[in-house]
Amino acid sequence: MVFTALVAGCASTGDERVSDSRYTMDQDTGPDRHFDVSTVVEPEPRYEPPTSAGNQSPYEVWGETYEVMDSAQGYEATGMASWYGRKFHGHKTSNGETYDMFELTAAHRSLPLPTFLRVTNLNNDRSTIVRVNDRGPFHGDRLIDLSYAAARVLGFQGQGTARVRVEAVATSPGGRDSVADADADADADADADADAEGKSEGLFVQVGAFGSLSAATQLRDQLFLVADSRVHLVEAAIQDGTVHRVWVGPFENRSEAEQEKSVIERNNLGQPIIISRPLDAAG
Repeated sequence: MVFTALVAGCASTGDERVSDSRYTMDQDTGPDRHFDVSTVVEPEPRYEPPTSAGNQSPYEVWGETYEVMDSAQGYEATGMASWYGRKFHGHKTSNGETYDMFELTAAHRSLPLPTFLRVTNLNNDRSTIVRVNDRGPFHGDRLIDLSYAAARVLGFQGQGTARVRVEAVATSPGGRDSVADADADADADADADADAEGKSEGLFVQVGAFGSLSAATQLRDQLFLVADSRVHLVEAAIQDGTVHRVWVGPFENRSEAEQEKSVIERNNLGQPIIISRPLDAAG
């Protein structure tokens, strides 16, 4: 929705306080076609300077005044998330981009645009990275509005809302998502060690990587019910704690790994990727 030239923000599902002739739908819904959530790719957290559009501060919506934060550095919050979808699909976001409900994006009232956030559904410990490029939700008890794709990944598109924890990542030049980037560093180190020491490698399906041990354990237990191969919980130390990765395998060839990956995707368990690692890395 558009409020003058400033706010092209969103309304939470079912919140019909906005009237704009650009929007042909009265009620917001999900897509009218099948959407394969396994095809969703998380955005890579990185520092992006604030855009000229969408960061005017203060700004006013429905008689309420809001201020944009100077920086997202250290931002953490817990509250209710909602989602927005087809009604706003293809329209401009607050920073001038085109809203795509199939991408992992979000709307926030006060964070600089753009900002990368890690969002965790506290009801099921599912988490994902989103890129904030929009303003909203302008509803008193809502913290953040997520794209339809993000709601699907977090598993609450059917409920409409969920209690979430949000944490800013990559908030300064050279900034990093401590879990995702340290996980990548650990993977690179494992590859280097294998090359240096001539260790035998195998193919694994990595189904998830979490800062939360409980989230990793829950996923591992779910995989026990569907996976045909061994399930491993692999831990690696990072600067701010420990990353917990969930692997299935090893597999002798890529065809076997692809078959297991397909089984995991059909059961909507994580977003599996195939990796090559030393056979003793899984313990």
